[in-house]
Amino acid sequence: MIALTHTRGQTWAVFGLARSGLATARALIAGGAEVRLWDDNVASRDIAAAAGFQPMQLHEAALIGCAGLALAPGVPLTHPVPNQVVANAQRAGLLIVGDIELLLRELKPAVYGITGTNGKSTTTALLAHILKSAGRSIALGGNIGQAVLELPRFNSPADGAYVIEMSSFQIDLTPDWQARIAVLLNITPDHLDRHGSMAAYAAIKARIFGGQAAGDTAVIGVDDDHCRAIHAALLAENSGRAVVPVSILRVLEQGVSAIDGMLYENGTPVFALDFPALPGAHNGQNIAAAYAAARAAGLDAETIHAGIASFPGLKHRLQRVGSIDGIACINDSKATNADSTEKALAAFDNVYWIAGGKAKEGGIASLKPLFPRIRRASLIGEAAADFAATLGSAVPHALCGTLDKALDDALAAARKDRLKDAVVLLSPACASYDQFKSFEHRGDEFIRLVTERSTGEQGAAA
Repeated sequence: MIALTHTRGQTWAVFGLARSGLATARALIAGGAEVRLWDDNVASRDIAAAAGFQPMQLHEAALIGCAGLALAPGVPLTHPVPNQVVANAQRAGLLIVGDIELLLRELKPAVYGITGTNGKSTTTALLAHILKSAGRSIALGGNIGQAVLELPRFNSPADGAYVIEMSSFQIDLTPDWQARIAVLLNITPDHLDRHGSMAAYAAIKARIFGGQAAGDTAVIGVDDDHCRAIHAALLAENSGRAVVPVSILRVLEQGVSAIDGMLYENGTPVFALDFPALPGAHNGQNIAAAYAAARAAGLDAETIHAGIASFPGLKHRLQRVGSIDGIACINDSKATNADSTEKALAAFDNVYWIAGGKAKEGGIASLKPLFPRIRRASLIGEAAADFAATLGSAVPHALCGTLDKALDDALAAARKDRLKDAVVLLSPACASYDQFKSFEHRGDEFIRLVTERSTGEQGAAA
């Protein structure tokens, strides 16, 4: 835990008592602050009470005397309307920040920050793995892994560096953000209900480069219009930072590219992209961005290659979880929108697709160019009927309802077809909340079901 000693003697309000909220409360208390905390969710308040806290409603009177409000990233800050506690704090003139802002106010560490609509978790974990494999002292957290205030304390860059995945919500709560190395992978429509417009969403993502100066590095994907505009703005600023573009569409004369199975640096081939844990062109972007960031951190190409080669991949992100009758079963439960699923479908040729859940705006219409890769779709959840209508006669499909039935349906079709390199792919293109607690819960259930059927197969063979 990182005790927030700069808050000693102050009173802080904490709203949102999930993972990062409780960690923030503990760090404030450890630093000598008084804490007033609340959550609108009864179950979260019960968890806090069981941990020894005494939740109290944060009405305006309760905020009197507070130095600030530490807000969990899941709480609406601006759109569709500010949460009532946020509105109370705004009327009281309180500073409203997140746990990452409090970390940066406590320490002056080396920070490497990664954001993007898609791929940020894989890129963050990959960069941390590369640096750790090279013997660097690294702490990984933020939107992935541990809450940042639960990480080891690095008082200076000499002690170690924080590799932090930043969601748009977290960036919005970190006004003093500055990263020694900052990465923006891509920007596509997402979370518009929380940001109001694509322009506002893109502007928040661009703040990953906020505060950078000479000696810092900006790594930015340049394959979408929003990021190209941000790249041009970074170059025009002439702040002294290094700006490294990344592309998977073309070989850049200056920058890092991943094209046709090869990584290029400044137009020169560096190494082949032959990493089983990182399949697909979209992972080429993740590899290229992590490579550029690791180079900015001072590593050579050979060391970076060794780190990538030993990377085991991330759970729920194109995770190979088993094989049944020679059919690979892939857990891509993290794919909660069509853009993420597009990357997964493009990575394989003969796909028996499990999709559905709580649909996001736009559904799966954008995936039509990839329908020829889908041999059958086994549909689940609230979106099943709408997805079936979009698939129409282009893709054989079944309304399976539940994940277990969908897995059996997909396996039966794959066994019947006997196609080379067939994969059963859970890549839902939907949120999970209609049937599961989270995408992790959905992915864990898929792993359990695959393991059960794989064990049964082995038992039958025995």
